Amino acid sequence: MAQFLLGMTLAQLEGVCTAAGMKRFVAKQLADWLYKKRVASIDQMTNLSKENRARLAAEYEVGHMAPAEVMTSRDGTRKYAFEAVRPGQYIETVMIPESDRATLCVSSQAGCKMGCTFCMTGRQGFHGNLSAREIIAQFMDVDEAEELTNAVFMGMGEPLDNWDNVKSAIEILTSEWGFGWSPKRITLSTIGDMATLKDFLDSTRCHLAVSLHNPFHEERQKLMPVENRYPLSEVLSLIRQYDFTGQRRVTFEYIMFAGVNDTKRHADALARLLSGLECRVNLIRFHKIPGSPLASGSEQMIEAFRARLSAAP
Repeated sequence: MAQFLLGMTLAQLEGVCTAAGMKRFVAKQLADWLYKKRVASIDQMTNLSKENRARLAAEYEVGHMAPAEVMTSRDGTRKYAFEAVRPGQYIETVMIPESDRATLCVSSQAGCKMGCTFCMTGRQGFHGNLSAREIIAQFMDVDEAEELTNAVFMGMGEPLDNWDNVKSAIEILTSEWGFGWSPKRITLSTIGDMATLKDFLDSTRCHLAVSLHNPFHEERQKLMPVENRYPLSEVLSLIRQYDFTGQRRVTFEYIMFAGVNDTKRHADALARLLSGLECRVNLIRFHKIPGSPLASGSEQMIEAFRARLSAAP
């Protein structure tokens, strides 16, 4: 079975060239064809000799992934379904259009193992990590591939639970030999996976978004089992060691659940928890999911919560 070139970093492409008896500099030519010229086949790599193309084609394919389904909403949002991990398993990628940007919401896993009670993906169970190829293909095989301005790793899965492959994808996105994107165009969202969070903060300059949802340890445990393994206090202690006063941002995502985390007590505790940290808090209306007792709060309650946070010293 052929292997795929798409999703390989420059170092990995150099390994391919060395193993095939080609000069290492051919790796940069490969990267150029894959990530800048975006070819669909090895035959299109015309500055490689016929002999080298034949060597590659004997073992490799480029590896693009045609979407299995595309759905367009009235607001222009487009949802793509890609077959990934195994036959019959699908993941979702969403392109969100705005007046001055086109943001791709990328999946990193098929399903999720984190078990957050408010998450539909978590209810599907965990079916496997996406490869770097399956992550990068999401960027390259949507119709808007040439128009994308930003990316958020906020789709299916916990990105830091598949950090090796996500890290390779970010390297491809931000390297000169790859997409050449500024890391400021990329945001990674996490529930607070301490096993890999430090490496993300050290090895990239991408923005960070943390799923917080409740400032109280016992109450967050009920919503997010990860609180048992990686308490929010430890996550915040690590984050406070990094500088977010410049162009790099940290945002805390806070889904509003009626009567669960939307009281004055919660707003005041959240303000205390984040005091002194240069950050943003993104208050998100909850969209009810089947079989869940959780419900969205009223617009008035959300605005009151926002006002109380904003007024905090």
